[in-house]
Amino acid sequence: MGVKKSELEQFWDDKDGPPSRKVTAVIVGCGQRGQNYAAFALDFPSRMEVVGVAEPVSHRRKMMEKLFNIPEDRSVKDWRELTQGDKLADAVIICTQDKDHKEPAVNFAKLGYHVLVEKPMSVSEEDCREITATCEENGVFLAVCHVLRYFPPVVKIKEIIDSGLIGDVMTINHTENVGYWHFAHSFVRGNWRKESESTFSLMAKCCHDMDLIYFWMGERQATSIQSFGSLQHFKRSNKPENASGNCLTCPAEESCPYSAIKTYLSPPARHWPMTVVCDIEDGSENYATSLRRALETGPYGRCVYDCDNDVCDSQMVNIMFESGAVANLTMTAFSKQICERQTRITGSRGEIRWEGKAEGPIIVYNFLTEEETMVSPDLVAPPAKTCGHGGADFFLMNSFTKAVANNDASLIKSGPAASLASHLLVFSAEKSRKTNSVVKLA
Repeated sequence: MGVKKSELEQFWDDKDGPPSRKVTAVIVGCGQRGQNYAAFALDFPSRMEVVGVAEPVSHRRKMMEKLFNIPEDRSVKDWRELTQGDKLADAVIICTQDKDHKEPAVNFAKLGYHVLVEKPMSVSEEDCREITATCEENGVFLAVCHVLRYFPPVVKIKEIIDSGLIGDVMTINHTENVGYWHFAHSFVRGNWRKESESTFSLMAKCCHDMDLIYFWMGERQATSIQSFGSLQHFKRSNKPENASGNCLTCPAEESCPYSAIKTYLSPPARHWPMTVVCDIEDGSENYATSLRRALETGPYGRCVYDCDNDVCDSQMVNIMFESGAVANLTMTAFSKQICERQTRITGSRGEIRWEGKAEGPIIVYNFLTEEETMVSPDLVAPPAKTCGHGGADFFLMNSFTKAVANNDASLIKSGPAASLASHLLVFSAEKSRKTNSVVKLA
């Protein structure tokens, strides 16, 4: 007699169909993203089981051991230990820092693991090509976490384009609003502040968005690309004269919108990014005391004008496709919206507008009838623990586990060829920015 399914599992089985079998996975990198994808197994144990983890931070590793009942010999500091001996699982989910994606992806692929890797695939063109080639040579699936390809409103927009309702696509204008405090947290004070330690900001933040443009353009070949951008604001020349090096002791703090006090210590309280600044497991004090101490002594209390950041805070990319269609991608740190996208797609017979919300609306205007229609996505994400990006993370995990269970690569929308192609567009855009030139693409 089988184990009774939870209401959430049964609800999704009724909507999506029951899984053909359970997929086993090991998690490499158990930070926020690794924990997020692993949590799929907590809500849907009939679809996925986590059987091993690799994470250098001991309390994260111990937490994962407890959550997923993992034996100590499969809970390790170094992922290389999981590659010794027999194959442990169907798939590996790689959520290390960006620059550390290639080595585990290549090694696990050679052992026959299907690979799900957090975006970006890697931080160099050569590494991306090697990951792609290794997965193809070893007959394993590669899925890059371009989660927005699985996002119901994005899927619905693609369906509208493919239906011919707006005719041939002429232009795509797409903006990624990173958000003023989010950019300061991640790209000025945080892990993605220096290209040499992570990657350039267009790749780190907008490889999602370049991939969306490529997806909506029908994965047509791009012929040329041009980009402009710079680090405009977060630099020492803009530091107020009376400012100190730490926000907690700064006389200019009240007049600074990027103050660490405003971001981390003032309401509204945010689970993220405070959990990045200070993990309560690291200290014996209460959380408020530990958080303040982390801001006093760590990188997240630093003045945004006094950090060692070097990545662009504003960038635009123009792309010409072989059909003659053109697209523009704008990345800006300076927005009220946090990670909210705005899209306008024009066609020969109509246009589409979308403000990035999971529930829509998608606004379609027909030139012939002069009618405007509000279209809703076909699905919404269930209230699952894997819920990032408006629920897109859930749809990625659901598709990946089904693909592995059914041995059906068609269920993976962000496979090797498409993901490599959109990554190459991002690398070309950065080459254009650095050389101040139009890059021609073969």
